[in-house]
Amino acid sequence: MSSNIHANHLSLDASSSSSSSSSSSSSSSSSSSSSVHEPKMDALIIPVTMEVPCDSRGQRMWWAFLASSMVTFFGGLFIILLWRTLKYLWTVCCHCGGKTKEAQKINNGSSQADGTLKPVDEKEEVVAAEVGWMTSVKDWAGVMISAQTLTGRVLVVLVFALSIGALVIYFIDSSNPIESCQNFYKDFTLQIDMAFNVFFLLYFGLRFIAANDKLWFWLEVNSVVDFFTVPPVFVSVYLNRSWLGLRFLRALRLIQFSEILQFLNILKTSNSIKLVNLLSIFISTWLTAAGFIHLVENSGDPWENFQNNQALTYWECVYLLMVTMSTVGYGDVYAKTTLGRLFMVFFILGGLAMFASYVPEIIELIGNRKKYGGSYSAVSGRKHIVVCGHITLESVSNFLKDFLHKDRDDVNVEIVFLHNISPNLELEALFKRHFTQVEFYQGSVLNPHDLARVKIESADACLILANKYCADPDAEDASNIMRVISIKNYHPKIRIITQMLQYHNKAHLLNIPSWNWKEGDDAICLAELKLGFIAQSCLAQGLSTMLANLFSMRSFIKIEEDTWQKYYLEGVSNEMYTEYLSSAFVGLSFPTVCELCFVKLKLLMIAIEYKSANRESRSRKRILINPGNHLKIQEGTLGFFIASDAKEVKRAFFYCKACHDDVTDPKRIKKCGCRRLKAEARARYHKDPFAHKNATPNSRHVPKPVEDEQPPTLSPKKKQRNGGMRNSPNSSPKLMRHDPLLIPGNDQIDNMDSNVKKYDSTGMFHWCAPKEIEKVILTRSEAAMTVLSGHVVVCIFGDVSSALIGLRNLVMPLRASNFHYHELKHIVFVGSIEYLKREWETLHNFPKVSILPGTPLSRADLRAVNINLCDMCVILSANQNNIDDTSLQDKECILASLNIKSMQFDDSIGVLQANSQGFTPPGMDRSSPDNSPVHGMLRQPSITTGVNIPIITELVNDTNVQFLDQDDDDDPDTELYLTQPFACGTAFAVSVLDSLMSATYFNDNILTLIRTLVTGGATPELEALIAEENALRGGYSTPQTLANRDRCRVAQLALLDGPFADLGDGGCYGDLFCKALKTYNMLCFGIYRLRDAHLSTPSQCTKRYVITNPPYEFELVPTDLIFCLMQFDHNAGQSRASLSHSSHSSQSSSKKSSSVHSIPSTANRPNRPKSRESRDKQKYVQEERL
Repeated sequence: MSSNIHANHLSLDASSSSSSSSSSSSSSSSSSSSSVHEPKMDALIIPVTMEVPCDSRGQRMWWAFLASSMVTFFGGLFIILLWRTLKYLWTVCCHCGGKTKEAQKINNGSSQADGTLKPVDEKEEVVAAEVGWMTSVKDWAGVMISAQTLTGRVLVVLVFALSIGALVIYFIDSSNPIESCQNFYKDFTLQIDMAFNVFFLLYFGLRFIAANDKLWFWLEVNSVVDFFTVPPVFVSVYLNRSWLGLRFLRALRLIQFSEILQFLNILKTSNSIKLVNLLSIFISTWLTAAGFIHLVENSGDPWENFQNNQALTYWECVYLLMVTMSTVGYGDVYAKTTLGRLFMVFFILGGLAMFASYVPEIIELIGNRKKYGGSYSAVSGRKHIVVCGHITLESVSNFLKDFLHKDRDDVNVEIVFLHNISPNLELEALFKRHFTQVEFYQGSVLNPHDLARVKIESADACLILANKYCADPDAEDASNIMRVISIKNYHPKIRIITQMLQYHNKAHLLNIPSWNWKEGDDAICLAELKLGFIAQSCLAQGLSTMLANLFSMRSFIKIEEDTWQKYYLEGVSNEMYTEYLSSAFVGLSFPTVCELCFVKLKLLMIAIEYKSANRESRSRKRILINPGNHLKIQEGTLGFFIASDAKEVKRAFFYCKACHDDVTDPKRIKKCGCRRLKAEARARYHKDPFAHKNATPNSRHVPKPVEDEQPPTLSPKKKQRNGGMRNSPNSSPKLMRHDPLLIPGNDQIDNMDSNVKKYDSTGMFHWCAPKEIEKVILTRSEAAMTVLSGHVVVCIFGDVSSALIGLRNLVMPLRASNFHYHELKHIVFVGSIEYLKREWETLHNFPKVSILPGTPLSRADLRAVNINLCDMCVILSANQNNIDDTSLQDKECILASLNIKSMQFDDSIGVLQANSQGFTPPGMDRSSPDNSPVHGMLRQPSITTGVNIPIITELVNDTNVQFLDQDDDDDPDTELYLTQPFACGTAFAVSVLDSLMSATYFNDNILTLIRTLVTGGATPELEALIAEENALRGGYSTPQTLANRDRCRVAQLALLDGPFADLGDGGCYGDLFCKALKTYNMLCFGIYRLRDAHLSTPSQCTKRYVITNPPYEFELVPTDLIFCLMQFDHNAGQSRASLSHSSHSSQSSSKKSSSVHSIPSTANRPNRPKSRESRDKQKYVQEERL
């Protein structure tokens, strides 16, 4: 019987010859003899050709190919499930022992609490386990398969391209029989397919190593495709035969086509992503179904002994599936096998829906779990943070761009986003581009179950983003406060960094019992910092741009042309870092170490962290900015540096005098083999339990603190505030100040200092008794008669229904107590009186504040307040977030800015110079030392056009910066920090503060330093006081409060004349840095330079730009203004009879100048006549401004 069946099958083979027939007869006789062992196997035969020797019996081996795939799939699945079961049993067995240890911990803690002495409430130390080699391999594999790096993008695209190539090989082989004998060494397509599948096997291994959940990875579509396509190729080589089988599953790789385009950043819009998703899913499903029909129709049904097969080409099957999905069904081609018809019944349902509706999401939902459900699986040795709040494409992209910046070294932190709304396709594409470090889960932080899903209890921190553009800031703050309450209620020890819009809402955070700023909790108030930055620009124009660039991570952009952008971008690449100082600096004064770091290490150190020897609490630590030469560096001092990346800052820790004293190249300063350095490194990791989050991995623990050599008159960390002022004094007794506007005589000044001048209860701000708003309102004629000069004009748009922007945060830095009363600039608000009445409750305790009811668009109002004589004009709007169209949000500010710039003025200064003393308006007589040119009235060239008026404009939408300067060439798509108005310090947007979230997480001292520099003295104690009374409280001038005035601040010094004039014409910045530091304890950190100073021909442009931390050999020009940190001068407010003022020629600069601090030159300068030295003693360094 067996021989008859075999003969019948051989007769169907048209390619068999007589020799093969005889061979088959002999094989049939032998098979009949062995029919006991193989009763039916000889019934499964394949075509045998003369060229390819195969099994002489010609039996089919399809089951071997299929078995290789099934064994691989189910075998791996069994191993994974077995491993999970054993792991679960081990956890259950160890659970009882863990509970016993936990109970003992609780009993010990309660017994300590019942004792007489309470233990120190220290935060439980969490020592991260060292990343093992398995985790390192896993991270490496994750980077290799991701599209975040260039290597990852190349690998992902290559895998997709090879998958398409394997599919093309399947199309070619589909013209052959389903199973045929092939020699691997002679078949070229089989060799290529083998090479492709070896690569797929390696890529499968990388994906398996990088997967967090191995079970779900094993069940992925791509994994199933590999199971049923890769093993059969190896079986083909072993058996010298080929089986088409399930190789058509490679068509499923087309589903990833949209992801590939997203990885390459080609698809960015929702419509394009949806279109590519539709096409890829439709085509891949179509081709895959056609491959299955081709297999079963050409093979036949197994239970029919494969007798009912029909010869169909693959493309005929493609045609059959298309007419079936379209419900046309011509009937010319149809399925004959039972398997084929059964498959068509089910395929019509899905194919018809897909064909008719073009909704690929419907197909994705079939049989799939919730896309953004599940729980986060923590990776051993890797921290994670939770980000919630306002999650949008803009906020997330800005956060990730700064958080994952390459200058931060290796960021071994995973970011988990939690939001109650699923991301749109654009945001989803962004998550996929960073999928190795970013995960998204749908849920709410107000739900404890969702907090458990993201493992908030084991998170390193929780960051809450705010909607900066919301119409109701108080409602947005209330939402974020509720998020803080929910998170703290679930886990009180979690560190929270939240954004707040309004300053007065920060007080509500103090009501949360577990909120503790000493343990790392921080609230970044955008209004406080935004207005603080703008206030600093009123005192030192361009400082807001410099500080904003310092805490933002920017990549270095090299420009070869000698343009202003070249020098600006070189400074933009600098950021703030912290690092512990080497023991080689121990015993040296701060200026000495600062000079050594700048000259030898090419680092700029601006501050250190002071911590008393008593380590009872973190509140004992203080940040001292340029503390002066009285303080000596001790072991374990933490320094604050300005550098281009974290690797450069490590030189301050590795520096060794014995090994690096003769090293000239700072790049060669690396860790040496000195025993002292090794002992210091060991001490850093074992001595102190307080951990710091610094930008460098070597700065984890705080060693022995700094000690002060003189009585503790310096303010504590949270009181060390820098009210950077253009008119700021120097710590040296020789430094002198100019007089402000409307200053009375010396006798009256002394009486004012003893009777009128007061400070708030903390001693950080000037204070006066509350005044009624009617007493400070000026009419237009009164303002014109006052002859305002050297003042600050604040143009504010708002009405009775506008949200409050918190003008107190703008006024407080301008009223810092480290200015003497006569140095305070007069502030004039121009705007709606209805709006200002609502703000007045927070402003009525500040002196020298006036209000002119009107509108900033009225030129008559602007002329009444002498806007052409002001030191700065600030343009703000409280109506910006009430407009849906982002392009129109800044329309009021832009119109006001353009209105001012188009104004024309008379030569007011020339008129005043021509007047006699008797006809000079009160306060404008500069002939005496007491009424000397305070703001450059005599020494300034007059302003005749509004273009030269210094203006800073607040913007909501970054792209609107293109409308501020009509003569610039900025591209509308240029980032804000690259535009000319921002580089010149004439525009400021709240979006630049987004980088503070990342900077605060990595280094909590950075926020303290920034607030120290911009707020003028806002401390936690002051915030608690404002939370009680919502106003400043006056206090007596005690030695303790007066000591708080002794803090550093920012100033701008001109090089046109004075002790630094010899360096202004072609001198080196490094020489200026060393001279200022040694002679006057001034710490220089930047330049404010004319935009066209690099041109060989004179230019009429008066715009300036910021250069941050220039190198030592940077060449100076006479018109430069130098940013510097100056000490408080106790002698400036006592006697001013000896003060004198100088003027410089208007031809020396093409722009208006304003006063800066005067430094009499007492040191003999070489190559200078003696008469010049004598004259320098009476001259002042003058500042030029826009």
